Amino acid sequence: MSDENAPHDENQPELPAIEFQSPGRFSVHNPDNQPAVTSEPREPAPFALGGHSHLERFGRPDEAQAHALALLQQAHNNLCLYSPDLEAWLYNHSSVQDACTRLLLASPKNRMRILLRDVGTPLRQGHRLLNLAKRITSNLQVRKINPDHPGETGAYLLVDDRGLLLRETPELYAGYALYNDPGRVRQRQAQFDEAWDLSLTDPDLRSFLL
Repeated sequence: MSDENAPHDENQPELPAIEFQSPGRFSVHNPDNQPAVTSEPREPAPFALGGHSHLERFGRPDEAQAHALALLQQAHNNLCLYSPDLEAWLYNHSSVQDACTRLLLASPKNRMRILLRDVGTPLRQGHRLLNLAKRITSNLQVRKINPDHPGETGAYLLVDDRGLLLRETPELYAGYALYNDPGRVRQRQAQFDEAWDLSLTDPDLRSFLL
């Protein structure tokens, strides 16, 4: 589902489409069966959630990691992650786990929802966010995208009501980050909520989390 087809308030003006221009060719990432854990520290991108209004494009994995970490560390209430397999190169890192843990423990009203196409890969990897879901069961939920209602093919992270990190083609590193775009986040949130309502609890995942 594209942004143009997303549900929107008829009283709100239609948002202009963001023209995606790939800055080049990039290597396809094929996740290993082993967890992509590294001890190297990550630095967040220097942009403020709710304060930086420019679209930030990226094409390298370290740039994507920096934007994801900046958004996650500044979250106050809500995280939604739509991903093919929890992309270990992007999210299986101690700094990501720490940021999510701080949000979820800050208030019982805070929550994180994760939708995955492939549950088996992150389970085999011992992914940090799945381990976190096993520890914090009250406000961190993980579900599988319904194969009968596949919806979108991209991968994205929604942060509160303003932040978005989007990669239209998950096999590539390229994408963009938005730090202050309530309109586009609202559209993506509607898409995520629809997919969440149709999602499934995978038996392997349920056994792991119990």
